[in-house]
Amino acid sequence: MNPHLKKVTAAGLLVSLGIIFGDIGTSPLYVFKAIMGERPISDELVYGGISCVFWTLTLQTTFKYILLTLQADNKGEGGIFSLYALVWRYRHWLYFPAIVGAGTLLADGIITPPISVASAIEGLNGVKGMEELIVPGNNLTVGIVIGIISMLFFFQQFGTKVVGSSFGPIMFIWFSMIMFWGILSIAHYPAILAAFSPYYAIHLLVHYPNGFWLLGAVFLCTTGAEALYSDLGHCGKKNIQVSWIFVKIALIANYFGQAAWLLHSGKTHLEGLNPFYEIMPDWFLLPGIIIATLATIIASQALISGSFTLISEAVSMNFWPRITIKYPTNIRGQIYIPSINWLLWGGCVGMMLYFRDSGKMEAAYGFSIVVAMLMTTTLMFYYMKFVKKWASWLMFAILLVFLVVEISFFITNVAKIKQRWMFLIFEITLVFVMYIWYKARKITNRFLQFESINNFIPALTALSNNHDEAKYATHLVYLTKANSKKAIEKRILESILTKRPKRADVYWFLHIERTDEPYTMEYHVEEIEHDKIIRVEFRLGFRIQPRMHLYFRKVMEEMVEHHELNVCANSDEIALNKHNISGDIRYVILQRFLSVENEFSVQEGFILNSYFAISKMAQTDKKAFGLDWSDTDVEKIPLVVAPIQNIPLKRTMYHAAPSLHEEHA
Repeated sequence: MNPHLKKVTAAGLLVSLGIIFGDIGTSPLYVFKAIMGERPISDELVYGGISCVFWTLTLQTTFKYILLTLQADNKGEGGIFSLYALVWRYRHWLYFPAIVGAGTLLADGIITPPISVASAIEGLNGVKGMEELIVPGNNLTVGIVIGIISMLFFFQQFGTKVVGSSFGPIMFIWFSMIMFWGILSIAHYPAILAAFSPYYAIHLLVHYPNGFWLLGAVFLCTTGAEALYSDLGHCGKKNIQVSWIFVKIALIANYFGQAAWLLHSGKTHLEGLNPFYEIMPDWFLLPGIIIATLATIIASQALISGSFTLISEAVSMNFWPRITIKYPTNIRGQIYIPSINWLLWGGCVGMMLYFRDSGKMEAAYGFSIVVAMLMTTTLMFYYMKFVKKWASWLMFAILLVFLVVEISFFITNVAKIKQRWMFLIFEITLVFVMYIWYKARKITNRFLQFESINNFIPALTALSNNHDEAKYATHLVYLTKANSKKAIEKRILESILTKRPKRADVYWFLHIERTDEPYTMEYHVEEIEHDKIIRVEFRLGFRIQPRMHLYFRKVMEEMVEHHELNVCANSDEIALNKHNISGDIRYVILQRFLSVENEFSVQEGFILNSYFAISKMAQTDKKAFGLDWSDTDVEKIPLVVAPIQNIPLKRTMYHAAPSLHEEHA
């Protein structure tokens, strides 16, 4: 993390407003509308509902995330995978809450944009002259929302460097606006401030008919808390904590303002009205809707960026197949993943077409986030126990509070599954892919062995000089994962020396190291055996595409120019100079496949077969490393995990049946 983010600065606070609080900051658009629903407006419901919202924001967002969870930073980075990286060594099964939390967070990305944008656009229904034009659920409203969402996803490929600087100021205007109108509304009914007492929340849950189940709607006020932790690395802990003071005051003021309007409006039912817009005067409604729309777009942008970061972390931690990751700007944290972008877009459009209006989406929203919160609580317990080493009584007291709150939210959100069964399929698929990829990599990595290359220099040199062996290539190139200059994968050595020996004039081993700088392009040559065995270490910036064939030829040209490379073959000198490289270059990629000579348990067989099926959809090594297709050989290596031990094959005496000719002889 940038060291400047450790300090509280005006710029840091503004960035926090634009990146961190978009999701939770736009919740007032739909939370109180969801709590009220079609229920009669009463003091018991309004006071109890707003009291539940206040204490949820206090316990879940302020206490759990702002004060406690933000302490669990991994070198300045946050999020469920960063938290997992801090505690995985203490319990081997902690990968499971990590992937469940990540899967549910990613699934949240297909409902937050449509519910937020739809809530903003539907406010146009209250603008004079647009009552019949913009109606929640009609084709025009749905089309506008889908159009905005589609443009948002389309522009992801270009990055947010230009417009990103405006996110903070826009969100500052948004929070100032909702706070201002909230305070004005409270002034008309100041008695609502009594709802700060938890008495009203407890009374609602215990005595109001089916009051406990209202927690499913109350929970919507804190759905952005998990994303808040995930974006820790963008702004820094102190900037987030300080800016939360302003954000929480704005949110509470607006929520209490909506509650005050409900009680002094004289209405008995909402009748389709949104309290968020009702506290605004008519003359400000259109500007308010425009600001709300911009705020929801920014909130959606933050969620999409968070999804990209989540998958990028999953790839680096071997929880997800290798996929194309692009860097549209020079900013390290800003990435673009085409496959995830269009997957989320398809999900968002599908959700909008299925539900059509925000009111119906409210009934399906929340389950994913409460599951993610429970998973974070699980990991946080082990962080407090093993990393922080807090006293047992303190840990269990904190755990008890969180579990009581979150299990209550979980129970009330489970009831939403019937409205969101398609989400469940999506979430299970994501978790399944992560589980399979993690477990299978654990199995296959057991068979990745390294050898000291010095022990094989004589054998490689002898093979290179053995003219009785047919030449495989002049320059034979392998990509190695060995970080040590003196190590090499055993399977690479076996590929060269055994089966069909690969004689070459020069054996090259290329290793790639990624740097945090965007445009680093450096290399270092290590001659293990002069003119025979050479290792090249490439240091490439995170924005540089690894076009290894192009870079390798550049290395050879410069080595020839500096008289470092002089290769002869078949007594004919191979002409190598800056402008011409004669002699063929062959790349060999080693690709595992699951051998039929395995005797698995049902579980292992399912995991490995699923892993290799998913691998076929992942990015190929040829494409990932920019190799010339005509100069690259893919060598299949059988993976034998559980060789068959007992073959029930018996030898018997063979008695051939007499032929027809012999019978008649």
